Amino acid sequence: MIEELKNVWEEGSEEEQEILRLALQAIRQKRERNSSFISGFLGLKGELVDERTYRFHIPITVFMHNSTGAVHGGLLATLVDSVMGSLVNRSLSPEEYAVTTELKMNYLRPGKGETLRAEATFLHRGQTLVVMEASVYDDRNKRVAHGTGTFMVLKR
Repeated sequence: MIEELKNVWEEGSEEEQEILRLALQAIRQKRERNSSFISGFLGLKGELVDERTYRFHIPITVFMHNSTGAVHGGLLATLVDSVMGSLVNRSLSPEEYAVTTELKMNYLRPGKGETLRAEATFLHRGQTLVVMEASVYDDRNKRVAHGTGTFMVLKR
């Protein structure tokens, strides 16, 4: 495996080398922040805009492309789920956590460009169920996708 990695690093295409760089980024982020590997592959770093809004800014990388060169719909859904989950889990007490129980996506246009921005807000906040919405925008501030999700609040 080491020889194969070395070969890709030295002789692989720029895209293949980028995938290796992203894999190392994912491992590093998992070790440093105990985040998921997909979070590291996507380069997820968020900011709390206010107590009701959370935001991710991420670069569009070759890892995210589908066969047409646009961002893969499954990765847009992952981004929407992640930004909503980040917001709801930040709002809970240390004894609680939330998991996704439902996710609905609308894909509005191809995700292209250099970066994406995802923003999540609350629609309803109950004690056991939280309903949220999130939108993903391209670097021209055009909405690429919109989703809603329901999260169940559980005790640790």
